[in-house]
Order: sequence, then C-alpha cells, then structure tokens
Amino acid sequence: MDFVRPHTDQSFFLIAGPCVIESREHAHAMAAALRDLAEARGIPFIYKSSFDKANRTSGASHRGPGMAEGLDILAEVRSRWGVPVLTDVHESSQCALAALAVDVLQIPAFLCRQTDLLLAAAATGRTVNLKKGQFLAPWDLKHGVDKLRSVPEHGPVWVTERGSSFGYGNLVVDFQSFPHLRKTGCPVVFDATHSVQKPGALGDRTGGAREMIPTLARAAATAVDGFFFEVHDCPEKAFSDGPNAMHLDRFGALLDELQGIWRAGRAAAQTDPAGRG
Repeated sequence: MDFVRPHTDQSFFLIAGPCVIESREHAHAMAAALRDLAEARGIPFIYKSSFDKANRTSGASHRGPGMAEGLDILAEVRSRWGVPVLTDVHESSQCALAALAVDVLQIPAFLCRQTDLLLAAAATGRTVNLKKGQFLAPWDLKHGVDKLRSVPEHGPVWVTERGSSFGYGNLVVDFQSFPHLRKTGCPVVFDATHSVQKPGALGDRTGGAREMIPTLARAAATAVDGFFFEVHDCPEKAFSDGPNAMHLDRFGALLDELQGIWRAGRAAAQTDPAGRG
C-alpha cells in the first residue's frame, strides 16, 4: 500500500476497527471481517484499534490491554491478515516502540498541539495521522503539520477532521473545514464516528448519535481522500465508544453508498478541478 497516496482512482482509503482492543480473539475477528468488506470493494484498508485509551471520561472506564500486550496483538493482526495497522500514541516515549508493531501512528485530537509527541512520532518515519482538535480552527492544524514535517526523517502525514466543540456536550462538523485542511498538502480524512460523539452525555461516559453517522459520511464523501470509522460487531457491548460506533453488519451497505458518491465527486473534480477546493 502506498502511504503517500493511499487512495486509488477508484476508491477512498478506509481506517476502521473497534475503538479499543478488547481481546486478541475479537481483534482478529474484526480485522478479518473488515478486511473482507474492504477487499470485496477494492478499498485500501487500514485496521485501527488502541492499546490504551488514556482520555476516558471516568478513571474507572476500560482503557485497553496496555502497551506490551496491545502492540503484540496488533503486530499479530498485521501479520496474519496482511493489513496495515494504526494505533493511538499518547506520550512521546510510546512512539518508537509502537512504530515497530504498526504502520500508522495516530495523534489523538486532544493532543494535536503536543510538540514533543509530534516530533517523536515523526522521528519514527511512520505515517502519522494527525487528528484536528475539537477546539482548533481547521486552518490552525497546519502548525501541527509543520511540526511533523520539521523532522528530517518524517514519513507521510494525514490530517483528520472529527468535529468541533459546539457548546457543552455536543460536536458539529463544519464542512468548510475540508478545503482548509487540503491546503496542508496532506491526504484528508473524515472521522465520521467521533464526529457524532456527545461528550459527557451519559454522565460518566461519552454518548453519541450513531444514527447520524451515514448522513455525515455521505455529506463528506466528495471532499475527502479517506474515512475513519469505529466499527463493532455489537456496539451496545463495546468497551469504549459504543454509542458512536457503526454496526459491522450495516457497514458494507454504507461503504457501497460512499464509493458511489466519492467516484462521482472525483469525476466532477476532473471535469472542473477548481470546484474541488
């Protein structure tokens, strides 16, 4: 897979998986199912899951198996199913070790301005997916991109929109964000599942409006190079972010819709390049 230009002329690329690693068996089952869905549609696929979710609402919430076991599981998924793998890193000390097990290091939205973390991630030479903070204007993400690119050995950089804070306990997606993010020169990704989060809505947990995921994803399909989805076989029982995760059994139909819209957008952009922004 070409991580500099990960999409093809026929499809966006796809980052998908459960929010957090729940077990070795579950990770393998989800990776296999998602790989098959993507492969059947010719969609370049990156499996995602986190070994640690450090930014949970409650200190009692499940965080994951930890770094040693989690990276071992992700490396095994990568090898067994032949797919690139993505995981979050939260501290600069995690980057070099994580880079041995995965292909893409993801900078969580809350940490998109953490200079030492960005520099350490870039120094691994791995692809870095930089998520835009909920508090950040889209045009200001360029400063994070500049930090990553300031490291001589940096690899490819992707930028991801995941909604902006709108009052208390709500996020909105400003679709004007995408052309601003494109000005960074990086592939642009839309995180359609975190964008429907309702922070703190369940008291000690984050809620979400899962039913809005397809609407937002369809609206973004002509403006992005890739999609990010949290997907689970049973979101109601997910260890993390269940209220804003896609049902696995409904995911294939959504991918079909998105491919049709994306291809139409690509065709229109080739006819009128200025119209794509």
